[in-house]
Amino acid sequence: MNTPHPPEALPVPPELGDALEGFETVAVITHVAPDGDAIGSTLGLVHLLREQGKQAIPICQDPVPYQVNWLPHVDEFQRTIPPDVDAIISIDLSDIDRMGSPYDPEQFGHLPLINIDHHATNTLFGTVNWVEPRAVAACEMVYHLARAQNWPLTPRVATYILTGLLTDTRGLRTANVNARVMHVATHLVELGAPIGEITELTFNRKPLSLIKLWALALPHLHIEKEGIIWTIITEAMREEAGHREENDGGLVSFITAAEGMLVGIVFTEKPDGRVNVSFRSRPGVDVSRVAFALGGGGHPQASGATLNGSLDDVIPRVLAQVKEMLQHAGEA
Repeated sequence: MNTPHPPEALPVPPELGDALEGFETVAVITHVAPDGDAIGSTLGLVHLLREQGKQAIPICQDPVPYQVNWLPHVDEFQRTIPPDVDAIISIDLSDIDRMGSPYDPEQFGHLPLINIDHHATNTLFGTVNWVEPRAVAACEMVYHLARAQNWPLTPRVATYILTGLLTDTRGLRTANVNARVMHVATHLVELGAPIGEITELTFNRKPLSLIKLWALALPHLHIEKEGIIWTIITEAMREEAGHREENDGGLVSFITAAEGMLVGIVFTEKPDGRVNVSFRSRPGVDVSRVAFALGGGGHPQASGATLNGSLDDVIPRVLAQVKEMLQHAGEA
């Protein structure tokens, strides 16, 4: 039987490896309202660095989401950056504001900042930038970094990486999954990542409070003639459902699956008075341009932004921009 070819390697900038060699204590920070890729890539990189003798601390403003709270060592995440770190690595975030409250430019702005991200909307805010839009997930970049540095991949790190790879591709089902990605996933399984267990715990498990929240949000479903389907999640809904996570738990992907729809949007009230906007779209419809124009970012088919204002202020503004984008796409 022929054995599979090794996965194609995505290139890693030499200056990134040189920078990592020069630091002893590093904070690895991911974005606010983290998803599976954010958590998996952070923990994967942290444990790889520790295995090279570095002190690495995982940082995130917000709690680990239910979807991946089963991963080992998620309790190691801290909400603040220790004052004595040598450098900061941001991972899976496209602009500096997405680090949230842990990153204070006045306190940490003098430190080297390594920016590792796969979003095409990245603003290149680091002192060292490795932005690779061909990667389907930040976790895939961690995989290629380990290969480039000749760092061994343990079963635990392989599990972190495969979890992020699966969550950001919806179980290897998104349009950007190609032969390289499938080879990477296969290699991670060969290294000991339990793909069946990851799939069961990540995709086939939801808290009852989230199901109750969806039941409250779905009666507010709206359909626009342009092929936009959207709904809202209010603070009152989360209170009634007993669900305190600020993300929609996959509701936006669920409604976008409705036949005939091009774009799905969920508008979620935040406790600070702002509104989180989550976009999903069908292949060929790029919602990242709208998200970027609103101060957010993401992928062509999965993006988001956080806007100042109430739901009544934000919803018409966002819908107008999405409708304009769809009109221009249709004319093109």
